[in-house]
Amino acid sequence: MRYFCTYFDHNYLPRVLALYHSLVKHSSAFHLFALCMDEDAYGSFERLQLPQTTAFRLGQLECANEELLRAKQGRSKVEYYYTCGPAFLLYLLDCHSQIDLITYLDADLFFFSDPKPLFDDLESFSVGIVEHRFPKRQAKLKRFGIYNVGWVSFRRDEHGLECLRWWVASCIEWCYDRVEENRYADQKYLNQFPLRFKSVRVLRHPGANLAPWNVANHRITEHHDRVWVDDQALIFFHFQGFRVITSWLFDTNLGGYQASPSPIVKRKVFGPYISEMRRLSSQAGPVRSLRNSSRNSSRGYGIFVRSLRTGVQLSFGILRRAYIVAFSKSAP
Repeated sequence: MRYFCTYFDHNYLPRVLALYHSLVKHSSAFHLFALCMDEDAYGSFERLQLPQTTAFRLGQLECANEELLRAKQGRSKVEYYYTCGPAFLLYLLDCHSQIDLITYLDADLFFFSDPKPLFDDLESFSVGIVEHRFPKRQAKLKRFGIYNVGWVSFRRDEHGLECLRWWVASCIEWCYDRVEENRYADQKYLNQFPLRFKSVRVLRHPGANLAPWNVANHRITEHHDRVWVDDQALIFFHFQGFRVITSWLFDTNLGGYQASPSPIVKRKVFGPYISEMRRLSSQAGPVRSLRNSSRNSSRGYGIFVRSLRTGVQLSFGILRRAYIVAFSKSAP
């Protein structure tokens, strides 16, 4: 059994549903614990009665951790969300003795193949983290941290719990949406994991956490109707900064990272995600225009999507101030 957790508010409900359905399709037996940051999110998620999930109200976590609740004062909503993530991981390990290994997933991840290679790589380790893998021309973005919070795993053992408890305490003490020398939100603390703690594994599979900020750093190909990243299967893509502009227009957040979307990335990465988001909007309510968080945020390319008898047609153009300047030739 694989145990995952995530958190989200009502705006991110379509994303977490897409994440869940991608796990259903590509993962073996799993359970997803979902921390709902507002009542709208909790009510909507619970009404769906999704198998292999357990929903929690934010109040449940706050009642179990008075220090966390005190930290809420003086922090913005997104800063408090970041603070809650590590605390939720520890809460689950404290309350569910059957969990041997728990993995936090950002709600905007989407799986394209089985994450088994990552769990195999973690077999003898207590903590698992992934690098941003910024291209050299984006090296300045390392100020946000060498590692990304999109996937973080902790095992219920001495080293895993020691590392997690330090992370929880550090975020309760300081977790703000600004960069300082050794701190940025909940994320830059990960820089210290391999330095402070034993049994930390940096997962280097190129198909793990492909994202707008690193897609230009890899060779993306297609074999047997699957996406490959440097000769390894794409496991999951991190759709950070992806926003719904209208029912037919989407901001992919690629342009800010100087990434040029190839036809494969258009058709085989963004195409399935957009199709899934549109399908799930009927369950989650209207797909909202999602606010970019400041974690690696930027404006980017837009996608024009329209349904055809032959499938989905996608065209990319530069998005500036919500205006479409130009569209390139449609992807084949």
